[in-house]
Amino acid sequence: MESSPKMARRSGTSGSRVGVRAWREMVASYATPDTRRSIIQILTTALPFLAFAGAILYGVDNGWWPALALTVPAAGFLVRLFAIQHDCGHGSFFKARWANNLVGRLIGVLTLTPYTFWRTNHAIHHAGAGNLDRRGVGDVNTWTVREYFAEPRWKRFFYRSYRHPLVMFGLGPTFLFFIRHRFHIGPPLRDWRMWLSVLGTNTAIAGVLVVMGLTIGIGPFLISYLPIMLLAASIGVWLFYVQHQFEHTYWDKTRSWSYRAAAVEGSSFYDLPRVLHWITGHLGLHHIHHLSSRIPNYKLRACFDAHPELRDARRLTLWSSLRCARLALWDEESRRLVSFRTAWQQARLTNRP
Repeated sequence: MESSPKMARRSGTSGSRVGVRAWREMVASYATPDTRRSIIQILTTALPFLAFAGAILYGVDNGWWPALALTVPAAGFLVRLFAIQHDCGHGSFFKARWANNLVGRLIGVLTLTPYTFWRTNHAIHHAGAGNLDRRGVGDVNTWTVREYFAEPRWKRFFYRSYRHPLVMFGLGPTFLFFIRHRFHIGPPLRDWRMWLSVLGTNTAIAGVLVVMGLTIGIGPFLISYLPIMLLAASIGVWLFYVQHQFEHTYWDKTRSWSYRAAAVEGSSFYDLPRVLHWITGHLGLHHIHHLSSRIPNYKLRACFDAHPELRDARRLTLWSSLRCARLALWDEESRRLVSFRTAWQQARLTNRP
């Protein structure tokens, strides 16, 4: 992947002149929820989602298999619901904490995502995005080239398998949302909030399954909902992936890590068509989100349009982003994310084992 040549030449130019405080002051006026807009966004997202899901369910229950074509728009609105849950997790969707938590937990049943569990891990991601010493929680597991060649072959094999696109965007999302989110590994007494989040969400999901089973039948319900969830999960993981996994991203050790650089240089501006920006809750304006996670998604575009400085971010188009899927290792020498093939080519030149 390459950002445009103009973007590549500008690497760090505007960001190096503007400090963290100035960046935050620049976007601070947008970090206030608008209750009316939040409610409207919930209605314009949840109602179409339920309508599409209901149409699919009706079609399947009546032998109308072409109804499954509605899976695509239904999955799109489920992704948009997740964007609302994401804002709730940052406390940016409503002014009242209880309202954020209530809506976040309710949506978590639809997205199969324990709200508190996800919110905690995502906060860790924001606190250390791009920090090589703080990898492993709430992010895409990323090795450096040096680490990769230092590991035995069997570990390299598992890492290569994990980073393969079929696993990363196919099997991975299925495992994450259907299996990983059903358990918590930490000790129950110390991590009781995390366990309560996971078990509470599991109980609510089980309740939905029981009600659906008693009313319309568990078979038709699963045939209708599983394709929606699987597609939405893959889209969600892809969006999260390209927000940080691109060639000229940012990684550094703690001693030289910069919050500003991690946000502006280590988060992409995913320049999508307007309709896709809308359906994904403007998550493509991710560099602004990392500068201030308290900005609700419906104000990100206005913030971007008002400040030309924000256009110096790492821009990705829908087409150029596809090449990000092959990138897998952080090269500390060239300071860019490279593919396994590139890493091996460089290794041969330097006689690295």
